[in-house]
Amino acid sequence: MDETRRDRDTEGRARNARPRDGLGRPLPYGAPGVERQPEGVVRTPEETVREAQRLLDAGMPFHAHEVFEDAWKSGPVAERELWRGLAQLAVGLTHAARGNATGGARLLRRGAAALAEFAGVRPYGIGVDGLIGWAGELAGRVEAADGGGTAGGGGVRAEPVDAAAEAPCLRPAAR
Repeated sequence: MDETRRDRDTEGRARNARPRDGLGRPLPYGAPGVERQPEGVVRTPEETVREAQRLLDAGMPFHAHEVFEDAWKSGPVAERELWRGLAQLAVGLTHAARGNATGGARLLRRGAAALAEFAGVRPYGIGVDGLIGWAGELAGRVEAADGGGTAGGGGVRAEPVDAAAEAPCLRPAAR
């Protein structure tokens, strides 16, 4: 691959073709990577939750975020905040697993705030109240492990969390 040219998909849109690791970080061209999630897949809410949970349990929250993002973009307007909030939780876990405590905590809290309108409801069996609590607890833990957070991110790396061990349960009764 000529690294001075932009990668393009079959329709000519810019797409980074570099392989990625399990947390979505780009690897050098030619390195073995983790298969990426296809973009723009329209799934039922049931399929979305099932696939995202599988990826979360496998320690691949970046990939789970892509599944939630597809639902957010293709689903009914009334549900967009649900899927967006879940995507933000997955990205927050991704950042925490990469050692970015500040970004991880910020996105976990942002995702929890987006889910607040669904508190007490359990759309599609999703334990929203438990996820909001999980996000706040994990955000607090990663900040505390980082000494209270690094102002502005500053490039300082915190101790990464284990994404699979910290994966939330989307449907608590299902486990």
